[in-house]
Amino acid sequence: MNPLENLVERKFSQLQTRARVILPGGRSIGSADAPVVLELSEYAPLAHLATGQVGRLAQDYVEGRLAIHGTMRDLMSVAAQMIDTDPTQTPGARSSWWRALVRHGKSLARHSVEADARQVQFHYDVSDEFYALWLDARRVYSCAYYREAGMPLAQAQEAKLDHVCRKLMLREGERFLDIGAGWGGLLLWAAEHYGVRATGITLSKNQHVFVNDLIAQRGLTGRVEMRLLDYRALPETHPWDKIASIGMFEHVGRAMLPTYFGKIRRLLRPGGLLMNHGITAGGTRNAQLGAGIGEFIERYIFPGGELLHVSHVLREMADAGLEALDVENLRPHYGRTLWAWSDALESRLGRALEITGEHVVRAYRLYLAGSAMSFERGWISLNQMLASRPSGELDEGTMRGARSTYPFQRGYMYR
Repeated sequence: MNPLENLVERKFSQLQTRARVILPGGRSIGSADAPVVLELSEYAPLAHLATGQVGRLAQDYVEGRLAIHGTMRDLMSVAAQMIDTDPTQTPGARSSWWRALVRHGKSLARHSVEADARQVQFHYDVSDEFYALWLDARRVYSCAYYREAGMPLAQAQEAKLDHVCRKLMLREGERFLDIGAGWGGLLLWAAEHYGVRATGITLSKNQHVFVNDLIAQRGLTGRVEMRLLDYRALPETHPWDKIASIGMFEHVGRAMLPTYFGKIRRLLRPGGLLMNHGITAGGTRNAQLGAGIGEFIERYIFPGGELLHVSHVLREMADAGLEALDVENLRPHYGRTLWAWSDALESRLGRALEITGEHVVRAYRLYLAGSAMSFERGWISLNQMLASRPSGELDEGTMRGARSTYPFQRGYMYR
């Protein structure tokens, strides 16, 4: 047995969830009755096992250098125990000023209008039918809100849509903008349940066509519209009363956040409200997760995606002139959401392979389950950040000086 094999064997002996590796040629390492078996077709993945580079192992699986036998939950239990260091404390996290400058320049370069369109379409235009296999019927592709413990996914997604609308205090006749509107879940919910005049934008061609068909089918033409448009191109002549950005700012990029939030401020009427909901980093300084996880997500799932700690996002919002009003952490809700998606995909693997092919299915199997594990362990988080554009006036209402429609108490959200 060579040194790499010895190291893997020692690692496996310390795992709480048993695992086994079948080497090329048939010899194996680990427990004979293990619930997780990794079958290698070549030796390269053995080095990734020995060093705990689970992101590299994920790439090996997508590229066919190893096969996985076992459930996604057992696999993720093994993966988490194989990682030697905290993935939120990546090398260079406390980098020098010039490293930060280089990172800023790279972020700018990768988030041009054209690059953002390519990157969004790479992910969201895989196949509408593929996403429909494992999302709820409304195709809400963001964190659900399990308001009650026993809620199924579809009900929890409706609870999230309503939670957002309540926080924004949507009122009939208001102009509502949804930046990165996905398959239209929030856009249609807000129009049908709160009577707003709603506009959504997306860079996904598939989503644009799908939502416009829904608008026509539901008789909402003239009151709801979906536009294929970059946020930077939105006209600022008629400000919106309320704006939502759900699962969007992760795609914007660190260097573009001043542009993004500055644009939102100009799009929002004085006193209006913004809901900025999205994935945030678990660490305060890491640009991506370590152990090769960030590289895997960049290559196969979200090219151009960048995670920031909630404190950094709030600072950028404040610098743009938006006042933070309420922050709610929904991290465990997203772990549960992702496991629901993962279970749904696992139950339909045959159909998924027919729709998209093996590379995509393999990548998404590990992306969904791996993300669920990452939320559960606090490596990444999910925050809803409610903010306003202050009106500049000391209004004479019951809450003098509020300078927004926000009542500065939470009771209205839950009535």
